[in-house]
Amino acid sequence: MNFALFLNTTLTWLTVLAQVISIIVILAVIFSPKKDVVTTGCLKVKCVKIVGLVKKYALHIVFVVSFIAMVGSLSYSDILGYTPCLMCWYQRITMYPVVLISFVALVIKDKRVLMYVLCLSIVGAGFALYHYLLQLGLFPAPCTTSGYSVSCAEKFVLRLGYITIPMMALSAFVLNTIVAWITYFSLDLGEAKK
Repeated sequence: MNFALFLNTTLTWLTVLAQVISIIVILAVIFSPKKDVVTTGCLKVKCVKIVGLVKKYALHIVFVVSFIAMVGSLSYSDILGYTPCLMCWYQRITMYPVVLISFVALVIKDKRVLMYVLCLSIVGAGFALYHYLLQLGLFPAPCTTSGYSVSCAEKFVLRLGYITIPMMALSAFVLNTIVAWITYFSLDLGEAKK
């Protein structure tokens, strides 16, 4: 198996996994009981456990997701030789700092930095969604006339009929957004260093 096939296959299935986890966590939040309600029923107990695990391991999840996204994007450009377009650069600008921020937060055990992760991930998700829509042909590609790089509409990867590199990035940004949102807004900021 050559490296391109290995990378595409691995990142495709990690993208699907990120999408499934995002859906499960969103459903767990929706079906979790409110704070003052006594938890009964198997589904509600499992939802509380899922949300609890997300909150407990938020920094780990964000670090791993953003690290894989960074390594994947660098592998596409520096090993496989795919030239990043302008929109790819914008997505990298919002993903790469999350690796460093979440690593430092893990070391010092401070979940307050999830606000920065949240902001970067929301902006990055916006870029990734726009880029994906460009690839679908819903908007004219801004890079085609700028002479900057390859067209933003060019699809280097298309797996399972919908997964392109921007969809991979979008899935990572959405998962990081969900995890950061749930965890940050449930923090007692006075006790956030845990």
